Amino acid sequence: MDHLDRRTALRWAAVAMAGGLVTFSAACSSDPNSVADQARSGDRKGYVAGDGSIEQLPVSDRGEPVKLEGTTLEGKPWSSADRAGTVLVVNVWGSWCPPCIKETPDLQKAWETIQAKGKKVEFIGLDKLEGPETGLAFQRANKVTYPSLAYDGGVPILALQGKASATPTTLVLDGQARIAARVSGPVSTTTLLGLVDDVLAEKA
Repeated sequence: MDHLDRRTALRWAAVAMAGGLVTFSAACSSDPNSVADQARSGDRKGYVAGDGSIEQLPVSDRGEPVKLEGTTLEGKPWSSADRAGTVLVVNVWGSWCPPCIKETPDLQKAWETIQAKGKKVEFIGLDKLEGPETGLAFQRANKVTYPSLAYDGGVPILALQGKASATPTTLVLDGQARIAARVSGPVSTTTLLGLVDDVLAEKA
Protein backbone atom coordinates (compact mmCIF):
# COMPACT_ATOMS: atom_id res chain seq x y z
CA MET A 1 0.00 0.00 0.00
CA ASP A 2 1.49 3.37 -0.97
CA HIS A 3 1.96 6.43 1.20
CA LEU A 4 -1.05 8.20 -0.27
CA ASP A 5 -3.28 5.34 0.85
CA ARG A 6 -1.83 4.61 4.29
CA ARG A 7 -1.07 8.08 5.63
CA THR A 8 -3.76 9.91 7.51
CA ALA A 9 -5.49 12.38 5.18
CA LEU A 10 -5.17 16.04 6.02
CA ARG A 11 -8.76 17.15 6.14
CA TRP A 12 -8.76 20.94 6.25
CA ALA A 13 -11.71 21.60 8.54
CA ALA A 14 -11.92 25.27 7.59
CA VAL A 15 -12.17 24.46 3.92
CA ALA A 16 -14.78 21.82 4.58
CA MET A 17 -16.89 24.33 6.51
CA ALA A 18 -16.69 26.66 3.54
CA GLY A 19 -17.95 23.93 1.27
CA GLY A 20 -14.54 23.05 -0.11
CA LEU A 21 -14.95 19.32 0.45
CA VAL A 22 -17.46 17.71 -1.86
CA THR A 23 -18.74 14.18 -1.45
CA PHE A 24 -20.00 12.24 -4.44
CA SER A 25 -21.14 8.65 -4.65
CA ALA A 26 -21.68 6.53 -7.70
CA ALA A 27 -21.78 2.92 -8.77
CA CYS A 28 -18.36 1.38 -9.28
CA SER A 29 -17.01 -1.22 -11.62
CA SER A 30 -13.82 -3.27 -11.36
CA ASP A 31 -13.95 -4.17 -15.05
CA PRO A 32 -12.10 -1.52 -17.09
CA ASN A 33 -13.60 -2.81 -20.33
CA SER A 34 -17.06 -2.35 -18.92
CA VAL A 35 -16.21 1.21 -17.89
CA ALA A 36 -14.90 1.99 -21.35
CA ASP A 37 -17.95 0.53 -23.04
CA GLN A 38 -20.29 2.53 -20.84
CA ALA A 39 -18.35 5.73 -21.40
CA ARG A 40 -18.45 5.30 -25.16
CA SER A 41 -22.13 4.51 -25.09
CA GLY A 42 -22.90 7.56 -22.97
CA ASP A 43 -23.93 5.53 -19.91
CA ARG A 44 -22.77 7.58 -16.93
CA LYS A 45 -22.97 4.68 -14.48
CA GLY A 46 -20.21 2.24 -13.70
CA TYR A 47 -17.13 4.43 -13.39
CA VAL A 48 -15.16 4.79 -10.18
CA ALA A 49 -15.91 8.13 -8.50
CA GLY A 50 -13.96 9.57 -5.61
CA ASP A 51 -15.44 11.01 -2.43
CA GLY A 52 -13.67 14.37 -2.54
CA SER A 53 -11.06 13.36 0.04
CA ILE A 54 -7.92 15.47 0.23
CA GLU A 55 -4.49 13.99 0.88
CA GLN A 56 -1.13 15.72 1.18
CA LEU A 57 2.34 14.21 1.35
CA PRO A 58 5.27 15.72 3.25
CA VAL A 59 8.33 16.31 1.10
CA SER A 60 10.14 13.40 2.77
CA ASP A 61 7.41 10.92 1.81
CA ARG A 62 7.01 11.73 -1.86
CA GLY A 63 7.78 9.16 -4.50
CA GLU A 64 9.59 9.28 -7.81
CA PRO A 65 8.92 12.14 -10.24
CA VAL A 66 5.98 11.72 -12.58
CA LYS A 67 7.08 11.56 -16.21
CA LEU A 68 4.02 12.77 -18.06
CA GLU A 69 3.88 13.33 -21.79
CA GLY A 70 1.45 13.08 -24.65
CA THR A 71 -0.43 15.02 -27.30
CA THR A 72 -2.89 17.76 -26.43
CA LEU A 73 -6.46 17.70 -27.70
CA GLU A 74 -5.30 20.27 -30.25
CA GLY A 75 -2.63 17.86 -31.51
CA LYS A 76 0.44 19.51 -29.95
CA PRO A 77 3.17 17.60 -28.07
CA TRP A 78 3.38 18.20 -24.30
CA SER A 79 5.85 16.93 -21.69
CA SER A 80 6.37 17.53 -17.97
CA ALA A 81 10.11 17.27 -18.64
CA ASP A 82 9.93 20.68 -20.34
CA ARG A 83 8.51 22.23 -17.15
CA ALA A 84 11.15 21.49 -14.53
CA GLY A 85 10.74 23.65 -11.43
CA THR A 86 7.09 24.36 -12.19
CA VAL A 87 4.24 23.24 -9.94
CA LEU A 88 1.83 21.20 -12.07
CA VAL A 89 -1.86 20.66 -11.49
CA VAL A 90 -3.00 17.47 -13.23
CA ASN A 91 -6.73 16.84 -13.58
CA VAL A 92 -8.13 13.55 -14.89
CA TRP A 93 -11.56 14.09 -16.40
CA GLY A 94 -14.05 13.07 -19.07
CA SER A 95 -16.99 14.90 -20.60
CA TRP A 96 -19.13 11.83 -19.81
CA CYS A 97 -18.46 12.18 -16.05
CA PRO A 98 -21.05 14.22 -14.07
CA PRO A 99 -18.70 15.34 -11.23
CA CYS A 100 -16.11 16.32 -13.85
CA ILE A 101 -18.68 18.55 -15.51
CA LYS A 102 -19.59 20.03 -12.13
CA GLU A 103 -15.99 20.85 -11.17
CA THR A 104 -14.97 22.36 -14.53
CA PRO A 105 -15.90 25.97 -13.61
CA ASP A 106 -13.95 25.64 -10.34
CA LEU A 107 -10.85 24.42 -12.14
CA GLN A 108 -11.06 27.20 -14.71
CA LYS A 109 -11.52 29.82 -11.97
CA ALA A 110 -8.49 28.47 -10.10
CA TRP A 111 -6.44 28.59 -13.29
CA GLU A 112 -7.46 32.18 -14.00
CA THR A 113 -6.67 33.21 -10.42
CA ILE A 114 -3.21 31.64 -10.57
CA GLN A 115 -2.48 33.23 -13.95
CA ALA A 116 -3.56 36.65 -12.72
CA LYS A 117 -1.11 36.39 -9.80
CA GLY A 118 1.76 35.31 -12.05
CA LYS A 119 2.53 32.15 -10.09
CA LYS A 120 4.87 29.53 -11.56
CA VAL A 121 2.11 26.96 -11.94
CA GLU A 122 0.69 25.16 -14.96
CA PHE A 123 -2.47 23.11 -15.42
CA ILE A 124 -2.80 20.05 -17.63
CA GLY A 125 -5.91 17.95 -18.02
CA LEU A 126 -5.94 14.25 -18.94
CA ASP A 127 -9.04 13.44 -20.96
CA LYS A 128 -10.23 9.90 -20.28
CA LEU A 129 -12.10 7.26 -22.29
CA GLU A 130 -13.08 9.44 -25.24
CA GLY A 131 -11.70 10.74 -28.51
CA PRO A 132 -9.89 14.09 -28.74
CA GLU A 133 -12.66 15.64 -30.84
CA THR A 134 -15.20 14.99 -28.07
CA GLY A 135 -12.92 16.30 -25.34
CA LEU A 136 -11.97 19.40 -27.31
CA ALA A 137 -15.61 20.20 -28.05
CA PHE A 138 -16.35 20.02 -24.32
CA GLN A 139 -13.44 22.28 -23.42
CA ARG A 140 -14.42 24.88 -25.97
CA ALA A 141 -18.08 24.80 -24.95
CA ASN A 142 -17.07 25.35 -21.32
CA LYS A 143 -14.41 27.98 -22.11
CA VAL A 144 -11.57 25.96 -20.57
CA THR A 145 -8.31 27.75 -21.42
CA TYR A 146 -5.67 25.34 -20.07
CA PRO A 147 -4.66 22.32 -22.23
CA SER A 148 -5.56 18.66 -21.87
CA LEU A 149 -3.82 15.56 -23.15
CA ALA A 150 -5.71 13.15 -25.37
CA TYR A 151 -6.59 9.75 -23.89
CA ASP A 152 -4.30 7.84 -26.31
CA GLY A 153 -5.39 4.45 -25.01
CA GLY A 154 -4.74 5.52 -21.42
CA VAL A 155 -0.96 5.87 -21.85
CA PRO A 156 -0.70 9.34 -20.19
CA ILE A 157 -2.77 8.20 -17.19
CA LEU A 158 -0.39 5.26 -16.62
CA ALA A 159 2.31 7.83 -15.80
CA LEU A 160 0.39 8.89 -12.69
CA GLN A 161 1.71 5.91 -10.69
CA GLY A 162 -1.73 4.45 -9.96
CA LYS A 163 -2.83 7.57 -8.07
CA ALA A 164 -5.77 8.46 -10.33
CA SER A 165 -8.19 5.53 -10.14
CA ALA A 166 -11.15 7.83 -9.45
CA THR A 167 -12.71 10.11 -12.03
CA PRO A 168 -12.17 12.97 -11.53
CA THR A 169 -8.83 13.07 -9.73
CA THR A 170 -6.67 16.15 -9.28
CA LEU A 171 -2.97 15.88 -8.43
CA VAL A 172 -0.60 18.67 -7.48
CA LEU A 173 3.00 17.94 -8.46
CA ASP A 174 5.86 19.83 -6.82
CA GLY A 175 8.71 21.49 -8.69
CA GLN A 176 10.42 18.11 -9.02
CA ALA A 177 7.26 16.58 -10.53
CA ARG A 178 6.57 14.47 -7.43
CA ILE A 179 3.00 13.98 -6.23
CA ALA A 180 2.48 16.39 -3.32
CA ALA A 181 -1.30 16.33 -3.03
CA ARG A 182 -4.32 14.49 -4.35
CA VAL A 183 -8.04 15.16 -4.43
CA SER A 184 -9.94 11.97 -5.18
CA GLY A 185 -13.20 13.25 -6.63
CA PRO A 186 -14.38 16.76 -7.54
CA VAL A 187 -12.32 19.71 -6.32
CA SER A 188 -13.37 23.25 -5.42
CA THR A 189 -11.51 26.42 -6.37
CA THR A 190 -10.75 27.19 -2.71
CA THR A 191 -9.34 23.74 -2.03
CA LEU A 192 -7.17 23.66 -5.14
CA LEU A 193 -5.73 27.12 -4.58
CA GLY A 194 -4.88 26.15 -1.00
CA LEU A 195 -3.09 22.98 -2.08
CA VAL A 196 -1.13 24.84 -4.74
CA ASP A 197 -0.11 27.59 -2.31
CA ASP A 198 1.11 24.99 0.18
CA VAL A 199 3.41 23.48 -2.43
CA LEU A 200 4.64 26.88 -3.60
CA ALA A 201 5.41 27.83 0.01
CA GLU A 202 7.81 24.89 0.30
CA LYS A 203 10.18 26.66 -2.08
CA ALA A 204 10.26 29.85 -0.02
